[in-house]
Amino acid sequence: MKKRIFFKLIFLQLVFMSCNGQQANEKLLPKNNPIVGGGCDGCELMYIGIPKELHATDTSSGWNEKGQKLIVSGTVFQLDQKTPAPNVILYYWQTDNAGYYSPTQKMDERVKRHGHIRGWVKTDKNGKYTIKTIRPAPYPNDVLPAHIHLSIKEPDVANEYYTDEINFEDDKLLTAHFKKYPQEKRGGSGVVKIKVKDGVQITTHNIVLGLNIPNYPKKFR
Repeated sequence: MKKRIFFKLIFLQLVFMSCNGQQANEKLLPKNNPIVGGGCDGCELMYIGIPKELHATDTSSGWNEKGQKLIVSGTVFQLDQKTPAPNVILYYWQTDNAGYYSPTQKMDERVKRHGHIRGWVKTDKNGKYTIKTIRPAPYPNDVLPAHIHLSIKEPDVANEYYTDEINFEDDKLLTAHFKKYPQEKRGGSGVVKIKVKDGVQITTHNIVLGLNIPNYPKKFR
């Protein structure tokens, strides 16, 4: 009897776990309830340092640093690809202008591997968000194209999950990379087109929640 009560408490804790700084642990989840999105190395770090109040627009610490200014805006949609999704948290992290995830001394040790150019937005009532940052550089002496990592926390889905990284269509490293590693298109394609206005690069990146995400609990209606 005590064992049954104990396991019920564990199950309820996992079901109602939200943005409290913890990620559902795959080993603790019942086998018939696998983690949404599958494994995600580092997604749980989105809760470390998260502000108490989030906005639809965020300006990264990189915006005032050396580098090409970049504005990423978009709309987050529900799985029907038509209905805007409000109150969705997007966590982003990226390299600096030299291609490094450069930490600062005051950063929490656990998130130093994400570097100091990281932040959060929360979609508005129309599902829209904007990130003002700098264009990340590719890793030094590497073949990976430059990218911005994204992880998602929906208000009514148990755990966070990652979507395709934001990649740039004009990146010379992109074609060779996708020949070897085809896009998964998690949340839709991550490849964006760049426009330039007053020296600032501007792009649109829309996201479809649950699209090509394993174990996604919502169904298309």
